[in-house]
Amino acid sequence: MFFSRSKSVVGLDIGSSAVKLVELKEKKAGEYALQRVGIEPLSPEAIVDGSIMDSSLVVDAINKLAEESGARGTNYATSLAGHSVIIKKIQVPAMPPEELAESIQWEAEQYIPFDINDVRLDYMVLSPGDVHREGMEVLLVAVKRDKVNDYVSVITQAGKSPVVVDVDAFAVQNAYEANYDIDPQRVIALVNMGAGVTTINVLARGATVFWRDISIGGNQFTESLQREYSLSFEQAELLKRGDQVQGVSLAEARAVLDTVSTEMAAEIQKTFDFFAATSADDRVSKLVLAGGCAMTPNLTEVLTERFAVDVELMDPLKKIHYRESDFDIEWLQAVGPMLAVGVGLAVRKVGD
Repeated sequence: MFFSRSKSVVGLDIGSSAVKLVELKEKKAGEYALQRVGIEPLSPEAIVDGSIMDSSLVVDAINKLAEESGARGTNYATSLAGHSVIIKKIQVPAMPPEELAESIQWEAEQYIPFDINDVRLDYMVLSPGDVHREGMEVLLVAVKRDKVNDYVSVITQAGKSPVVVDVDAFAVQNAYEANYDIDPQRVIALVNMGAGVTTINVLARGATVFWRDISIGGNQFTESLQREYSLSFEQAELLKRGDQVQGVSLAEARAVLDTVSTEMAAEIQKTFDFFAATSADDRVSKLVLAGGCAMTPNLTEVLTERFAVDVELMDPLKKIHYRESDFDIEWLQAVGPMLAVGVGLAVRKVGD
């Protein structure tokens, strides 16, 4: 369900601050054209800590996006992140595929901190090994069943068919691989910064080797501005984006934002330290940022100073073809990093 390619799908990134829709058309293998795109903001009470609290608000947002963007597809792919998602790389005894399919649930029980009956499970064999001598390396993904059901339900209520459920970390990786040439000699961290959760996916030797979600994101910036200057949510959001708000200078706002950026950098550092302590790979040499929070003023500079490596914003449309007359180019460039998960979902296929 989470892995595996064929009929195209509409990518639907249901985030806690907005729903993002991306529809692509595959021109030829690995080449895509942008057909439809849209972003619909969500009220803060619609999704809290990754849980859908008001499904009607989310359904309305999906319907509005589909109608206003003109999306034609009815098969949708979405993804999840946060504490309800567990990603583990495990070692299992070497065995034929059919035997692994039968035993994976028992193997998973040793690594999943939830009741195995309460999760949706999927896996991918990373290194087959020798059936007679070696163990196999398997990527295991488990997501709380009720969380999957909630996200599938809002898509169904909107009259669409949910055909793929992915996880944010792999959707961002799909978007990166569709737009960038991966250097197998470098260790790259894809850092997807949402409103409530930041997902880190480390690539080494051209493949994903480490993942972690941390509970810090755009909401922390907004809440800090609200507290410091007694602002409404909407005013704080404007300031966070670098827009002027009466009574607060951009310089004053920058000081608050930089404090939170420093806290975020410290959390990311903990992840990199853990990666370094548990992996034989080199240290991270590049950060690629995605998500709406990644566009916070001066965040890229704070991270560059902290880690002393290249830090850049992902352009998930870098190699995606589109006719400039069909889209607002300035808007696309302004919201680009917010579309990473949506693009990564839109390159999936029915049957994945």
